[in-house]
Order: sequence, then C-alpha cells, then structure tokens
Amino acid sequence: MSKEIQLGSPSNQSPSRHASKSSQQVAHTGNDTDPALSFLPVTKPPKSILPTPIAVSHTRTNKLTLVPLIFLIFFEVAGGPYGAEPVVSAAGPLYALIGFLVFPFIWSIPESLVTAELSAALPGNGGFVVWADRAFGPFFGWLMGTWKYLSGVINCAAFPALFADYLSRVYSPVGSGTGRYITLTVMNVVLSVLNVTGLSIVGWFAVVLGVLSLSPFILMTGIAIPKIKPSRWLITAENKDWRTFFNTLFWNLNFWDSASTMAGEVEKPGKTFPRALVVAVVMTSLGYLLPLMAGTGATDASPDAWGNGFFADAAGMIAGTWLKYWVEVGAVLSSVGLYEAQLSSGSFQLVGMADLGLLPKFFALRAPFFETPWVGILLSTLITMGLSFLSFETIVASANFLYSLGMILEFGSFIWLRVKHPDLFRPYRVPLRLPGLIVMCLVPSAFLVLVMVIATWKVFVISVGFTVGGIAIYFIMGWCKANGCLKFSTGDSS
Repeated sequence: MSKEIQLGSPSNQSPSRHASKSSQQVAHTGNDTDPALSFLPVTKPPKSILPTPIAVSHTRTNKLTLVPLIFLIFFEVAGGPYGAEPVVSAAGPLYALIGFLVFPFIWSIPESLVTAELSAALPGNGGFVVWADRAFGPFFGWLMGTWKYLSGVINCAAFPALFADYLSRVYSPVGSGTGRYITLTVMNVVLSVLNVTGLSIVGWFAVVLGVLSLSPFILMTGIAIPKIKPSRWLITAENKDWRTFFNTLFWNLNFWDSASTMAGEVEKPGKTFPRALVVAVVMTSLGYLLPLMAGTGATDASPDAWGNGFFADAAGMIAGTWLKYWVEVGAVLSSVGLYEAQLSSGSFQLVGMADLGLLPKFFALRAPFFETPWVGILLSTLITMGLSFLSFETIVASANFLYSLGMILEFGSFIWLRVKHPDLFRPYRVPLRLPGLIVMCLVPSAFLVLVMVIATWKVFVISVGFTVGGIAIYFIMGWCKANGCLKFSTGDSS
C-alpha cells in the first residue's frame, strides 16, 4: 500500500500521520525536469508546499517509464481509429474530418494540459480524485471518484463489444447469441488475469499492441494516396444524427486524465507525464485523421456504410483482402490494449481512494510478487463483465454522461487549486494566468454540457441512478468509519 507523506512539517503531527522523508526530499521528487523539457514552463519549489497528505507509492523497481506511459495514455483514449466509423455514418465525411481536426484543440489539449499540471504537482495514485479532494474536500473527492470510476468501467465494457463487432466480420457466429456471450466472457476473464501481472508488463505490452494495431492504417494511408479524390471529403449524410456524432466524437477523444490515477507508479512523474501527453496527443490525433482521410477519400462508400468495423472493409477496397484481415487483427489487438489500460487506471483509482481514506484499506491490497491492486481489478472486471452485454451505443452514451460530470468538477478543481494554493510546487505549469485558464476550461465545459443535454432519457436515468447510489455509499462508508466496522487509512483529509 502507498506510503502517506505529509507535505509540509507542522509540529503537532504524530509520526504515524506522515513518513520520515523530509519535505526537501518530497520537493525533489517533483523537480525532475531535464533539457528535453526546456520548452515547458517550470515553477520553483516554494518554501511551503500544500499542507495536506498526498499518497505516494512505495519505491518500486517496476515503475512506468516514458515510452510505456505514452502508449498507455494512447490506449486510455484511442488505441487507433477503431470505433470512429459512426461519426462518418452520422454526419458524413466532411463533418467527420472537421470534427477530428478541430476537437483535439477544443477538448484534448485543454484536458491534457490540466492533467499534465496536476499529475506532476500531486503525483499520487488516485489522480483526479486527489485533485478534487484537495480542492473541495472528501465529499467531492468521492463524487469525482464515483463518476470517473463508473465512466471508466462502463467505457471498458465497450471494448469487448467492439472486439466482437470486428471479429464477427470474419467469423459471424461471434456477432450474436451464445457465441457473442462466450466471446465477451472469455475476453474479460483472460485480460483481467493479464492485468494482474503489473503495470510494467502491461505498459510494454501496450507498446507492442500499439505498433501492431496502427501499422495496417499506416499502410492503408500510404496505398490510398494515389486513389484519393478530395471531392469525396465534402460529402455529408442525408439524415444527420448529431447525438451519435457528438457522442462518438467525444468518446473517441476523451479519458486523457485516466492515466493520472497511476501517477504514483510512474518514474519521475513531473518530467514523464507532460512529455508523454504531448506525444500521445499528436499520435492519437493523426491516428484518427489520416485513416479517415484515406478511407473516405479513396472509396465510394456512402456514409450509411460506415458502421462499426467498416475500416476493415475500406482497407479491403483500397488494398485487398490481405489488408482487410490485418485491420481485423489490429482491431482485436486494439481492443485488448484499450481494455488493459482502462482496467489499470480504474483499479489504481481505487487504490488512491483507499489511500485517502475514502474507501476501506483492503482496496489498496497488492498481489504478491506483481504488486498490483487485485481487489480493484476483480471489482472492475465484474462490473465490466456485467455491462458488456449492453448495446454499444448505450455504453458509449452512459460513459460520456458520467465522464462529463466528472470533467466539469475536474476543471473546477484545477481552477480552485490555482486560487487556493498558488504556491503549490508545480514541475509543469500551464503558461496562462487565471483569466486565461478560466477561458481554457469554459470552452470544453460548454461541450460537456452539450453532451449531457443531448443524452437520451435512458442514459439520464442510468447516470442519475449511479450518482445517487454513489452518494449513498459515501455516507455508508462514513458510518462504517465512525463505528469501526471497516479499517480505513488515516491519510484522509476529513
């Protein structure tokens, strides 16, 4: 379980409330910039640092380094262009290309900047839960944890479904009925067992999966260039479905902050997180835009044909059956990477919440040898498995709604921490003053409100039900803590 280090040195704190590391040692943990990051603004360590406990992990030999973190972030968000096809069918190639060209600037970059600053400043497991807890208190930390955890596990449930959709184009029995149920169950179980092997293994596994899943699209784009007719990019769908368009666009480009829940497992997070996010944003944006330009510009397929899995058909039209099957294999590998990344972030989020005292201590238990949070992995797997049988569209919309609630709170936490703790040591600092930061957060927040407004009544009911249930569990946890029913960490801020 993570050590709890008291930043600052109030004289009335007992040794059990904080570790023996000096505040200078803690400050040095974040001050790990190098010349390669000279373009990033860096703040000097202040004389006093945020006087609240931050959960920092034990020293481990299997810490995440830069390259595996890049690919874990990539799989938290995208994993390749798989699943982007409904954007084309909903509004046509023109709006799809505009969406994936513009949306990274109004959404991905602001969310990445917030994640980079706060992950470097407060590098404990739990990520956004820690940020909300430090900004507004334990109730809001719990609320953030509820929304983000549920959106993560719901989102995770989309990948076995996507896997089955792609595989059914090669082997039809897995597309429905018993074959689909067996496929979803086996995928959940096998990948959860792999997740127990640890972040270092999962991270390098993500590197391999990323290269293999993106390689057919690199070939597809190259082969498509002489066949592209730019006039095809100007086509729009006859009956536009803006709800599906925005939900799918948002789903394909969110979750940039998910890797922050594993910040306590990252080597030199003050340096590693900003660099990883920069590379991941560029790689993800191009990973969507270029294949969409190739697929829509080099084929005469109508927008209606662009359902989930159509990238494989487009590859076949452009280069032949061999590339179609390669894209199918890439889709399988991408689904594996997406599942592993989301499952890891969800399980380590529960570790962070246990370190803060929001959840019982047993949520921070680590598996022998692998040092992975097996309780969180087990719980996340069970929830994901139960949700995998919902329709893909319901999964995406529900994950988006809960995630939107969490992101509005996250942007609020980011702004309030700048106001409340301006002297907090930030190894990376977004180079804007407060008015600029507010504008930077308001633009994507307006889109978050739009995503929630266009949700169906079913998604609204699911999200409200989960929120009410989460609040009820918060007060149950408080009662258990007050009556000694369960053991909690003393690292909470309550």
